Amino acid sequence: MAILVLGLGNTIMTDDGFGVRVVETLASRFRFHGDVSLLDGGTLGLDLLPHLEEIDKLLIIDALEMHAPPGEVFRLEGEDVPRAFASKLSVHQMGVQDLLAVSELMGHLPPELVVWGVQPECIEMGTQLTPSVAAAIEPVVAGVVGELRKWGIDCDS
Repeated sequence: MAILVLGLGNTIMTDDGFGVRVVETLASRFRFHGDVSLLDGGTLGLDLLPHLEEIDKLLIIDALEMHAPPGEVFRLEGEDVPRAFASKLSVHQMGVQDLLAVSELMGHLPPELVVWGVQPECIEMGTQLTPSVAAAIEPVVAGVVGELRKWGIDCDS
């Protein structure tokens, strides 16, 4: 079973870089046993399509506009996923919608797709996450590790 953990976002747009920061944290603190790939997808959009081929499960981490208090964490799956990317927080999210749609058309959309996200506070130029969003890193890391364990993946910290 092949699993891709995909962190999305622009690290020079403050909270928009949340997904990338979570993937960096996972890569620096954990060693996963099994066919798990961690990928900094940045803002690549359709360029990520080859990475979705031949995977069984996809876990996306991103900053999402959910009209919630800054720093609130979300876990989405199924039909909630396309709706989450419909409210475009930034340019790369148009690419995520396209990526998922094209992947499905080509028959490569993984049968299981989960998104872990956070409500951003600020998406202006800057390289640091706001305190409310930075505080969401640990709960999302714990959620992702828990998700992977539920999928049968062991890890060492």
